[in-house]
Amino acid sequence: MINIKTDSRKVVKGDTFVAIKGLTVDGHDFIEKAILNGASKVICEHGNYEVETIVVKNTKEWLKETLLQNYQEQINELTLIGVTGTNGKTTTCFLTYQLLKELKVKVAYIGTIGFYMEGTKRELPNTTPEMLEIYSLILEAKEKGCTHIVMEVSSHALSEKRIEGLEFAIEAFTNLTEDHLDFHKTMESYLQAKLQILDYLKTNGHILINIDDEHGKDFQIKPNKTIGFQGEDYKILHYIDTLDKTTITFQNQNQTFNIETNLKSKFNVYNYLFCLAIVHQLGFSINDIEVATKNIYPPKGRCEQIKVFDSYAVIDYAHTPDAVEKIIQAFLENKQGRIITIIGCGGDRDPLKRPIMGKIATDLSDYVIFTSDNPRTEDKEKILNDITKDLQSKNFEIEIDRKKAIHKGLDLAKKHDIVLILGKGHENYQIIGHEKIHFDDKEEVLKYIEKKDFN
Repeated sequence: MINIKTDSRKVVKGDTFVAIKGLTVDGHDFIEKAILNGASKVICEHGNYEVETIVVKNTKEWLKETLLQNYQEQINELTLIGVTGTNGKTTTCFLTYQLLKELKVKVAYIGTIGFYMEGTKRELPNTTPEMLEIYSLILEAKEKGCTHIVMEVSSHALSEKRIEGLEFAIEAFTNLTEDHLDFHKTMESYLQAKLQILDYLKTNGHILINIDDEHGKDFQIKPNKTIGFQGEDYKILHYIDTLDKTTITFQNQNQTFNIETNLKSKFNVYNYLFCLAIVHQLGFSINDIEVATKNIYPPKGRCEQIKVFDSYAVIDYAHTPDAVEKIIQAFLENKQGRIITIIGCGGDRDPLKRPIMGKIATDLSDYVIFTSDNPRTEDKEKILNDITKDLQSKNFEIEIDRKKAIHKGLDLAKKHDIVLILGKGHENYQIIGHEKIHFDDKEEVLKYIEKKDFN
């Protein structure tokens, strides 16, 4: 294990504490706390302390070089798989993790829904954590016998060099649609950040590309395999989508395969094929993969369906225009009743997507309830006004309170209706101001059912 910490709260006896100056917090302010917790050495940019103190010009650079020098070689003894893209990272990675487990591979997953390996499951602060945490998690997995790591690679992580030193045997690019422009400013800058994943591809590695995406061609500058209706290596021929499963027909090396999955919708056709292609490229036969597929499911909060009397509620993380459009369209394909959509937009995040998401939701749904979704430090009413101010249609209402919005949507649902509850997925909190308050969309649906049953 790595006995280096940058969070004073995690320091134990004998650790080295590195004081990192961040955007809002300066680690130098917590050096005394780290020493109190047992730090035996301090790396800092100024000061002198009662334990061994090393002053360096840049503590971030010191940390990076120390990790590379001492742990890079050990980490790259493992088979690393990295997936990037706006949408689909979590589902693709989690399906791959499950599939490899079914095929008796010792594997760990690092991503949006946490850190998973045999006997371990814990939350992470970011989709792709900071470099120190990534190295620590991978080495922890290695010590537990893992040979493979499947991880989501975000554009923020690529921009900030959080995966420095990693060498991926297989990479995947799922798609690129509008998101994170509060950080990247332009779509071109966002694309360039994603393209940086190619810098971390092993010399004998290759990238799997969604060639149906308009930016797929941008990733073809390294050895690659293509996936999609236009794919050459994993060519989607057609799919049959029902309420609880999808059957995919695709071609690989002139052979045609039909595989039934426990997944829903067109976008999960891509997610599953990426998962299949990754595992196939690792050397497993498609026939063996097909058998193992029967036991894999999407992660919590990803197109998660709950029967609510004569209707269905669907919990999904869709929080970008593209993801919202795709999930509503997925349920329109088998529509028997109405589509009722409950949705909001996050505060302190890209405001340009708000009216776009509002229009998509009202254009494609029969009825929409706009509500709060992690307002953070922004005014809730302002966010909702940004979403709705230019809407021409009148098939919506505003309910700021997310709990009331969910219950109202379920009250409106009649036989065969689908209530899409979008934006938060697996998250079990609302961020209001700087505070995280417990709130779970799925819990609210189950409470609603229990209350109605009781009455």
